[in-house]
Amino acid sequence: MWVTTLQAAQAQQAAPQGLTIANALDLAERQNLDLIAARARRAVAQAGVRIAGERPNPTLSFGATRDTPHESAFIDQPIEIGPKRGRRIEVARQESALTETDISIFEKQVRRDVRNAYFGLAHARGATAQQAEALKLAGRLHDIAKARFEAGDIPQLEVTQAELEAARAEANLQVAQQEEKVALSDLNALLNEPAATDWDLGDAFGALSPPPSLDELLARAANSNPESARISQEAKVEQSRKALLEAQRIPNLGLQFGADLNSPGGLGQNTGGFEAGPRGQLSMELPIFSHNQGEIAQSIANERALEEELAASRRAADAKVESAYFDLEARQTQVRVYRETILPSSQRLEEMAEESYRAGKANILTVLGTQRDVQQAERDYLDSLVALQSAFAQLEEAVGAPLE
Repeated sequence: MWVTTLQAAQAQQAAPQGLTIANALDLAERQNLDLIAARARRAVAQAGVRIAGERPNPTLSFGATRDTPHESAFIDQPIEIGPKRGRRIEVARQESALTETDISIFEKQVRRDVRNAYFGLAHARGATAQQAEALKLAGRLHDIAKARFEAGDIPQLEVTQAELEAARAEANLQVAQQEEKVALSDLNALLNEPAATDWDLGDAFGALSPPPSLDELLARAANSNPESARISQEAKVEQSRKALLEAQRIPNLGLQFGADLNSPGGLGQNTGGFEAGPRGQLSMELPIFSHNQGEIAQSIANERALEEELAASRRAADAKVESAYFDLEARQTQVRVYRETILPSSQRLEEMAEESYRAGKANILTVLGTQRDVQQAERDYLDSLVALQSAFAQLEEAVGAPLE
């Protein structure tokens, strides 16, 4: 009883877990190590805001001379005049928002990579299933050829040809199985799961939802395209930096206060005409020769360049969305033609060729040719399914927002 329970538990543990594309994307959102590392930069950006809000420290100075007064102590406190501190904080906040934009772009890249890896595994498993079916067909053809040879209908050559085809199919199956392991490892690496974790993808290629209309996609891309979003945020950073440069034109005030100490000679008028006691002074830089005029001109030029880049990026984004949308439509048509016409016709042709060979009305080369045609059609159909998912991923990346 105990052994039976243990075996059942081991079988349950070894059973592959169900994984849809939505589950895979959600798992990568939480566990992908590269994404976690990218999000860790948020703390760096937030620390930058704290740094920008810091106020200048005072400077304490102490002097000792042979003249009277012999000692002096002073505190020098720089005082920022104008909105410099607020402008610095705003620059840091905009740079923090730029970091968020970069993280968002990286999230979309991870989403694309996971989608490609997920359907790459589905493709590899489909190829393995196709090769397994090809091996069955080759084995069945070998049995027919052997039976006809034993009946004296065909020469030994055709039996050898059938054996060669079966050996080739077995080798192809072993290669497909290894490629499936590689695809599984790639997916698990993106999901940060153990390499040996197995997944049941179910009907992976049947889960594609139709995209919105082209007009709706273009409208969404205008607000969420990653390249345009980053350039737009860079422009905001440059605007806040220019405002800081303008605020820095106002010179800071230097406030010094302290006291002269140890002036011998008694009370009142000291020997040498010096008195001990408090002393203070003010200082201010005179912005005569340099007042950030070059830096401000450079910032204005950068803003104009970013405006032109943003316009070009938006146009390129629209073109990319349009191209990806029409490519997706073409891939959908290709999949439909293969599913409804090419595959059924090729399979019927293979069945007819096999029956004709069994009845002695066709030679083995004809059967082998039709079997290879069927296998090629199935490979092309599987490739078209992957190409359809890849086109969907490209469209989603071009829009910059999830489409399902």
